[in-house]
Amino acid sequence: MEQSVVTGKGKIRSTLKGELYTSSEIFELEKKYIFAESWLFVGYEYEVATPGQYITTKVQDENILITRGKDYVLRAFLNVCRHRGATLCSEPSGKTGVFRCPYHSWSYGLDGSLRGVPKSSDCHEELVNNDTYGLEEVHLQTWHGMIWLNFSENPQPVEQQLDSQIMDRFGELETFARYQIQNLRVAHSKTYDVKANWKIIVENFQECYHCSAIHPELTAALPEFRSGIGTQNQPGLGASFNKDVEAFSISGKGNRPMLKGLLPDDDRLYYGITIVPHVFINLTPDHVITHRIIPINSERSIVICDWLFDPEEMAQPDFEPMDAVELFHRVNEQDFEACQWCQENMTSKAYKNGGILVPIEQHVSKFYDYVLESIGLKVE
Repeated sequence: MEQSVVTGKGKIRSTLKGELYTSSEIFELEKKYIFAESWLFVGYEYEVATPGQYITTKVQDENILITRGKDYVLRAFLNVCRHRGATLCSEPSGKTGVFRCPYHSWSYGLDGSLRGVPKSSDCHEELVNNDTYGLEEVHLQTWHGMIWLNFSENPQPVEQQLDSQIMDRFGELETFARYQIQNLRVAHSKTYDVKANWKIIVENFQECYHCSAIHPELTAALPEFRSGIGTQNQPGLGASFNKDVEAFSISGKGNRPMLKGLLPDDDRLYYGITIVPHVFINLTPDHVITHRIIPINSERSIVICDWLFDPEEMAQPDFEPMDAVELFHRVNEQDFEACQWCQENMTSKAYKNGGILVPIEQHVSKFYDYVLESIGLKVE
């Protein structure tokens, strides 16, 4: 599916073939062997901090309910009543002591156990005292205050998948840990409906070859990006702010202190991180930006972007995040439009055998290898 080509001017590599961005069969393989086998980011631990708090979401075509039990254990369940399959909880978030199905009023405890079955005296004890009829649980772990789910039967520890990628990015774990994402809160969130395959979005984020062409605001803030070298080209690399920029914001202005835990050397630096299969994390001195991709089909993806700040700063009467939000919002819109430019031509015979990676973007080929190996296609 991918190959190296030697030319008179050096070595170039091909991208994935066009069909891998449009085929429903390939998409089903990716769902089965990538997304169903990986830890997936779904929310933040602070959203379910106290017993009875819950959030709902949809992952891998499943409705999901995440709640904190009376024992303070965080659990995830399929949001499906075991009686007739009705969605148990329709609100995006809330707090309760018991989950009651709106259809026939079967009720479940915060630990997922079946607690009540109305008008069933002849079989009530048989149902309630049987673990078989409780809510079906989904593997859940937290990592740096973020909630991750895994649908495989016996998943590896979340750290094995995620820490290894932080090691690849920085060569150590300490830099990432200093940003203390577990102590931050979402000040603003935007959802984007992108008419492009999830892989196009990932490869776009991994390279900066396109930055000088489509990101005037980003390259004004991070002038190194005009060279086409992004922070993910090599381990540990960060990008320095323009000397005239005070903060990572659309105006370049800002006076927020650095996030607690950061060192003086972390000031005026930006780091971009890809965590496969579907998460981007952007580190700046005073806030963190996360992206999570939700693949809808082979040619459409939803991307949720969150801007996280120190809650003490958010509590200040003059706190205003939108200057910072606007910068990466524009970057998002520019990137996603570019992804759509590509997606509409993935069925063209011009792209039947794929495109080209020039040396400045060849690190993206590691992502291609990951995809192909995961779904069982030979890397040529």
